[in-house]
Amino acid sequence: MKDEVKRMKDDLQRKSDQKEKDDQKARDEIQSLRTRIQQLELSDLTRQHNTIKQNQKNEKKIEENVKHLIHKTDDLENHSRRDNLRIIGQPEDHDKRKSLDIILQEIIQENCPDILEQEEKVEFERIHRLPPVFNPQLTTPRNVIAKFKNYQTKEKILQAAKKKPFRYHGNKLRITQDLAASTLKDLKPWNRRFWKARELGLQPRINYPAKLTIFLQGKVWSFNKIEEFQEFAKKRPDLNRKFDVQAQNSRESSKGN
Repeated sequence: MKDEVKRMKDDLQRKSDQKEKDDQKARDEIQSLRTRIQQLELSDLTRQHNTIKQNQKNEKKIEENVKHLIHKTDDLENHSRRDNLRIIGQPEDHDKRKSLDIILQEIIQENCPDILEQEEKVEFERIHRLPPVFNPQLTTPRNVIAKFKNYQTKEKILQAAKKKPFRYHGNKLRITQDLAASTLKDLKPWNRRFWKARELGLQPRINYPAKLTIFLQGKVWSFNKIEEFQEFAKKRPDLNRKFDVQAQNSRESSKGN
């Protein structure tokens, strides 16, 4: 009887030990599965993070490439216009009496006759006004674009126009290099400051693509951005008052709104 009881106790102990081993094995497998899941989750998060970073790099690269291509396209367009001059402020009612090529010859004769003396006649490949823009409130005349046959002649006229304002029959004209629409958009914020600087005798120049230079206190100052010019003016109260920078900013902001 005692031997039977002992056998039963030993058998129960073996079963208990085996169950403990099976339970431990199950716990180890569960822990292993948890570890693998955590590793997979971490790996997945790492992959997602790397994908996001790579996408951001790709987007930045694409954006840079687009900017480069836009800049390249603008450069090519501006280069194709290198023989052109843009005449701003020429009244359109003159066109009814004379052709544009004759008017431009007379403008050159009135403002820089030495060029005609040197070259006898300035030749154009074509000359035309810009197409009309539907705007009932637009009262300013459309710009005139002239393409010269001789690049050097165009440059002489442009340089003469930088030294003094051109006039024709009492009307004040502005002669500039003909540029791409995007470049002109970048230049537009400089227009008011350019004319004010000219009034103040600061010998302003607009350099390609959209850079203002002025001559002040015996030095040439260059500005690539409007903000740079504003900071420059703020440090010189007298100049700041003359340009009325804050008032200009308010007007520009109100127009933008």
